[in-house]
Amino acid sequence: MSDGAVLHVRGRVLVGPQDVRDELWVVDGRVSFSRPLTAADVRTVTGWVLPGLVDAHCHVGLDTHGAVDAETSEKQALTDRDTGTLLIRDAGSAADTRWIDDREDLPRIIRAGRHIARTRRYIRNYAHEIEPGDLAAYVRAEARRGDGWVKLVGDWIDRERGDLAACWPGDALAEAIAAAHEEGARVTAHCFSAESLPDLLAAGIDCVEHATGLTEELIPVFAERGVAIVPTLVNIATFPGLAAGGEARFPAWAAHMRRLHERRYDTVGAAHDAGIPVFVGTDAGGSIAHGLVADEVAELVKAGLSPAEALSAASWGAREWLGRPALEEGAPADFVVYGEDPRADVRVLADPRLVVLRGRPVG
Repeated sequence: MSDGAVLHVRGRVLVGPQDVRDELWVVDGRVSFSRPLTAADVRTVTGWVLPGLVDAHCHVGLDTHGAVDAETSEKQALTDRDTGTLLIRDAGSAADTRWIDDREDLPRIIRAGRHIARTRRYIRNYAHEIEPGDLAAYVRAEARRGDGWVKLVGDWIDRERGDLAACWPGDALAEAIAAAHEEGARVTAHCFSAESLPDLLAAGIDCVEHATGLTEELIPVFAERGVAIVPTLVNIATFPGLAAGGEARFPAWAAHMRRLHERRYDTVGAAHDAGIPVFVGTDAGGSIAHGLVADEVAELVKAGLSPAEALSAASWGAREWLGRPALEEGAPADFVVYGEDPRADVRVLADPRLVVLRGRPVG
């Protein structure tokens, strides 16, 4: 589209779960629900419209070995964009991706700074690896560098035990999370097992990634305190392969990982039924490919969310949770057009007809 052109979208504009319009206009890169007074150069498209999708756990700038170069980061971001993901919460990255903010053709990123992990208790080259006495200082520093989030590694394999184990004592967590909150940041944590969750809850954690260790006893506490989860079910699908690869050295860990995998849908379904906020995240950027947000939405439907609820977890609801606008009058025109109704079949998300970012068709 040329400068000054107007995009007119007709069909079913899914402004919110209960708010459906017949059309919207894009004027100067912004959403409008009123026809502009002067619109000589108009492009009209038809279809079902959703706000730009959200991947709330996506690592732009990482691969299996750590930080990647700008060219690789750009390819990752473009892959996400072209599948409709226009807002990313980068849940930890060792790469500096601030340059992406200057690119009008790339998704917006909400950064959580670099992972903070216990010494030798996470993937090599990913995290600040520290001891509990330094946790609060590192959290405060990452809170100041990030975009309102900090990412902890709450548990990981303890090689002496041969199984998953919590990384931090409760007093260190309480001091660190309080420091983040003082800086105006929310805290999320990587957690596979149940062991690390009580201390994180007591310390005031805001969100938990993966959350495969949720139990019947913990779920009501999460719900009461409004602690969100981002299950990353497309990542959890890799657990059997990980277990097979590590079984010879760590048989207890391998068995634990298989159990977590086997009950993954029941865990997420029970959390959702209890009222725990659930959001879409793929964990792309390590060993998981980018561009899988449609697959994750479909996984949430398998876990018991309705199609509308799963769509909200990747669009309206996720944007509200992250403090970013959806399809509102005057908001940046970030949306995706589909040829069929995604409320009838969420698999439609895998085949966008048109992606519009900041008012311009892309891809």
